[in-house]
Amino acid sequence: MLAAAALAPAVAEVVVLDHDELPEAPAHRKGVPQSRHAHLLMPGGMAVMEELLPGADLRGRLVAAGAREMALSSDLLALAPTGWFRRWRHRTFITMTASRPLLEWGVRRAVLETNPQITVRRARVSGLRGSARRVTGVRLAGADGGPLEDLDADWVVDASGRGTRLLPWLDVLGVHGIRERHVDSGLANATRVYRVPPGAPDWPMTLVQADPWSGRPGRSGMIVPIEDGRWMVSLGGMRGSEPPKDPDAFVAYALNLPSPLVGRLIEAAEPLGPVHVSRSTSNSRRYLEDARLWPERLVAIGDAAATFNPIYGQGMSAAALGARALAQTVREHGIEAPGLARRVQRAVARAAQGAWTAAVSTDVLYPGVEGARPTLGDRLAAVYSRRLNHAATGSYAAACALWDVTTLRTSPARLFRPDALLHALTGSPLPALSGPPLTAAERDFLSGLKPWV
Repeated sequence: MLAAAALAPAVAEVVVLDHDELPEAPAHRKGVPQSRHAHLLMPGGMAVMEELLPGADLRGRLVAAGAREMALSSDLLALAPTGWFRRWRHRTFITMTASRPLLEWGVRRAVLETNPQITVRRARVSGLRGSARRVTGVRLAGADGGPLEDLDADWVVDASGRGTRLLPWLDVLGVHGIRERHVDSGLANATRVYRVPPGAPDWPMTLVQADPWSGRPGRSGMIVPIEDGRWMVSLGGMRGSEPPKDPDAFVAYALNLPSPLVGRLIEAAEPLGPVHVSRSTSNSRRYLEDARLWPERLVAIGDAAATFNPIYGQGMSAAALGARALAQTVREHGIEAPGLARRVQRAVARAAQGAWTAAVSTDVLYPGVEGARPTLGDRLAAVYSRRLNHAATGSYAAACALWDVTTLRTSPARLFRPDALLHALTGSPLPALSGPPLTAAERDFLSGLKPWV
């Protein structure tokens, strides 16, 4: 949808092809299996989406539909491997939390209602048309086994996600030898939705982070407040420490995290469905921008170009950055410019680099990772990252440096500016917290918790 919005100002018509029947209201659908798990729309991603959708009031639409705005600075209980983060009076780094169906429904309505030249058609793409020099459209699978249909297009954008068939399609056109890289920590996600317990309507987002520096498989847990008075609870475990699907074992796993806080909270909450497990979590990158030969009028963005371990919550925002790269490059050079497709593909790659570096440089530190081994540079970066994380537990400025990067507001180079280097050298100016930084009301609620029956 964001790719369609990026192209709409430059063309007369944009057709979005989707294999699913897109629902009129927020609902899970087969084509988005990861929609059962927690999603965060980072500040960097929201800013880009609003830039691509001027006048659509995307933020207002989502909030009106029930999405929550959580400030990482004050609405987050976070236990990092280096200790509990403080909560500050500043309300900054606003992150949108909602179910994936609500988020994508909100974006879809905003795009279609503000861009009448965009239409949606249910269809399954089965290949590309054209040659190694230029793509001229797509081939659609026939309905109910009927004949194939050719659809002409001046531009084709592959935004089909992690399951893209782009490389085999390019092989048919004569474009070969595109390099791929896969880095897989073996993460398994287990998620269950709960009703928020009485007395906790404004409970903050709660996160127990995995420890990439311990030499053991990482384990994490998070509670994400979403629409309709619900919590989406996701547990993550790297290879060798995967979370279970059994409901009782799910709670036990949460209680055995480095802090039992997530487990204690969900013990007292009413479950609203089964535990959903996903293992499609590897980092995968297709170096399309380096192809010796690249067809004109073809672009791949989002997960079709690069996917990231979802534990870092950057996928949607990274995809939005890719759509902005498409919009900016088309605006700067014009839709008819020779070589525009390659320029766009290189811009998309640059937009994805920050999220890719952050995910892979952390995942390579876990035991059993497949596809990479930590280099000396990775180990030195890990030492630096740990020192900066320790400083961030007691310094708002150091925490801001981390949040600037993790929320995709800036590139990882932000972590090596003089102020961040100074924080990493001097450490936390405040003593470590002995427990989560709860308000008096939150402490009273927690002390009165009883298991849900």
